[in-house]
Amino acid sequence: MNLELLQKLCSIHGPSGDESAVKNFLLDYAKSYQHEWKVMPTILVGEGFQDCMIWIFGKPRTAIFAHIDTVGFTVGYDNRVVPIGSPAAKTGDLLIGIVDDKPIEAPYLEEMDCITSLQTLPRGTTLSYRPNFRIEEDLIISPYLDNRLGVWNALMQAETLENGAIVFGTYEEHRGGMVGYLADLLFRNYGVSQALISDITWVTDGVPAGKGVAVSLRDSFIPRKSYLNKIVEIAEKTQIPFQLEVESEGGSDGSEIQRSAVPMDWCFIGAPELYAHTPNEQVHVTDVEAMVNLYQVLMKEL
Repeated sequence: MNLELLQKLCSIHGPSGDESAVKNFLLDYAKSYQHEWKVMPTILVGEGFQDCMIWIFGKPRTAIFAHIDTVGFTVGYDNRVVPIGSPAAKTGDLLIGIVDDKPIEAPYLEEMDCITSLQTLPRGTTLSYRPNFRIEEDLIISPYLDNRLGVWNALMQAETLENGAIVFGTYEEHRGGMVGYLADLLFRNYGVSQALISDITWVTDGVPAGKGVAVSLRDSFIPRKSYLNKIVEIAEKTQIPFQLEVESEGGSDGSEIQRSAVPMDWCFIGAPELYAHTPNEQVHVTDVEAMVNLYQVLMKEL
């Protein structure tokens, strides 16, 4: 596994609404490596896409959706901060941002919802957790595995994908955004009516770490059962470890697809993690491997 690439992805500043650095990295990555992939994609980006993009491989039937934004904070008045999404920061967690084209770093003070900085930061500055990627025994630990791991999985699929689409969307951590529009574009222009949501879920009593990738049967939204049955049937024919997840809350890019007017089936498939939205998100290497392997099978057979 190319964990150096994952480490790089986890280090890029990109809270919801400020995803341009991630978009630019992905574009540069495609330009550098697409000649080595099985199929060179057509890249849809630019005007009308904001910081999103779609990569089209061959004749797509199924699309992988991976959101490129993270949780974080916006600087308000007198160094007080406003959450972007639902960060679970604690006092002392180090936050970073860019001021006058220079990196800045400041500890978070939970009791006051502010940062302790010697300078007053400009209003509107976006902040994210300081990168701290490491591997300890069988665990990958880092801020922003949600959802840079989902993006990384999509890049792993790009190496062998012959027919399919990869959608890099924005704003998922802060009440959604462009996914309905992107799904509509795929459906109308390419006939794509199936989606896999490459994202990260939670470790729970029913979905422990190290037991395989989670195939979600529902969260607060409910995918179409016949599509889920098809996915589970394919997964059961493999030797890839997977777990069936049933939750009553949570959402993803799949929620945005279901809210839209697009008749597109979707299923969330992702590695379970501990300590979501903290600087120390954790996933098990076994679950990451299973995620990549199951996506490769599904993108061929769906």
